[in-house]
Amino acid sequence: MLTFEWIIGLLLAAVALSALARRIKVPYPTFLALGGVLLTLLPWAPTWALEPKLALALFVAPVLLDAAYDTSLRDLRNNWLPVSTLVVVAVGVTTAAVAVVAHWLRPDMPWPVAIALGAIVAPPDAAAATAILRQVNLPYRIQKILEGESLLNDASALLIYRVAVGLVAAEHMKIREFVPSITVALVGSLAAGYLFAQVWMMITRRITEAPSAIITQFGGTFMVWIVAEHLGLSGILTIIAYAITIARTAPARTSARLRVSSYAVWETVVFVLNVLAFMLIGLQLRPIWSELDDEVRWKYCSFAAAILAVVILARILWVMPYGALLRTLKARNWLPAHVMEAVPTLKRSFIVSWCGMRGIVTLAAAFALPEYFPYRDLILLTAFAVVLGSLVIQGLTLRPLILALNFDDDDPVGREAAHARGVVFRAALEEIDADPSEEAEILRLEYRAVLVRAENDPDGGLTSRELPSDPLRRRAIAAARQALLNLRRTETIGDDAFHLVEEELDRAELSVEA
Repeated sequence: MLTFEWIIGLLLAAVALSALARRIKVPYPTFLALGGVLLTLLPWAPTWALEPKLALALFVAPVLLDAAYDTSLRDLRNNWLPVSTLVVVAVGVTTAAVAVVAHWLRPDMPWPVAIALGAIVAPPDAAAATAILRQVNLPYRIQKILEGESLLNDASALLIYRVAVGLVAAEHMKIREFVPSITVALVGSLAAGYLFAQVWMMITRRITEAPSAIITQFGGTFMVWIVAEHLGLSGILTIIAYAITIARTAPARTSARLRVSSYAVWETVVFVLNVLAFMLIGLQLRPIWSELDDEVRWKYCSFAAAILAVVILARILWVMPYGALLRTLKARNWLPAHVMEAVPTLKRSFIVSWCGMRGIVTLAAAFALPEYFPYRDLILLTAFAVVLGSLVIQGLTLRPLILALNFDDDDPVGREAAHARGVVFRAALEEIDADPSEEAEILRLEYRAVLVRAENDPDGGLTSRELPSDPLRRRAIAAARQALLNLRRTETIGDDAFHLVEEELDRAELSVEA
């Protein structure tokens, strides 16, 4: 009963902290990290144990699927150069820099352990960056680059992490012995994710009841991760391929009622998992902290502060010279035309370099270390310190910096959404154009008015007032939805505009059902 009371109390406290975070416009993970610190200081807080192997599956799999589901392949392809450099080079540079400093500060720390620490703190967190980016007028390209990085850098960092942990477990195994298995894992994970998605869609095609469908969504996510790990594949890459494959077909076969319910549940679960990750890591640190004497505490804190500084500086020292190099090449016309458009300005490079908050993946990876792992306590404390420090230092200053730099953006999502509304309304009109009834004529007049408003107002969309319940209007909405799916399939619009108009059609369909 006491555990249940604590869980309820922590969730309610997290809701209050997130509300406060929204009010003062900071990412809610910042306050969750501070809450984890408070738990560390409470002598009467409970001691909860979680199987380390469960941490990545429990915390990372659903969060990653939620992010991958909304990923636009078109935007990833258009920004492949900056995304790939952040995913591969920035993560590699950060991992190497952290490993070198960690080994320098603790010469007795084996290199595989130092590399594992570097991989743990290397990937920035999607939730923290998104919480900020949604509050400010940031150029669309920067948003897509950061979202793509947040999705894929977990895979690169955890791949390094997996190799380093494996080297510690198999003391005499060389890195070159891992290379064939890594190659097989990379290719096999992408193929397995696609196949899992195809099979799962066939199995769940007839499940339309919201509770059953949502349960199978979560069950499928955990099953895919677990099976991938048992097969020696990368759970991260498998989940990404699985989610992106499902996302391309799910809108056409999912009802509005089920989609609205699913989105609400997934958003809530991702929030709860963030809460549990921060609180559990805080509870794990309490016994570690209490058993240390003052001198060792100072050494641990100094080590964690040094790693935090390296994590922040390593990203800046990669992103800023990279942007400067591209601007130099652009000035000399040494870049292809399609790359010229993507060259970042100094302001944009600085903001990307400062968007390095760490979060749930770092916590889960640290927690997932085996109990016997060397320096596990120091790594747990350091990982939490890096998450807390980056969320406080960068999370609290990012929004003021963006506002001070005064970015301009031409709102490509708004333009694409306005174009999509015009197309879907015309499709709705064409669907009922041949109907001679008086009701159809009234509906055509209403839709023409909606079409005029959509063309004149980029934010204008469907409203429930224009959609009373009758079969004729259901047909019109179905035709509009098909037109929207075609726009996305041909990549005339991106996923952001697609989901924006899809939500409007969902509300309209639900109002018809009501």
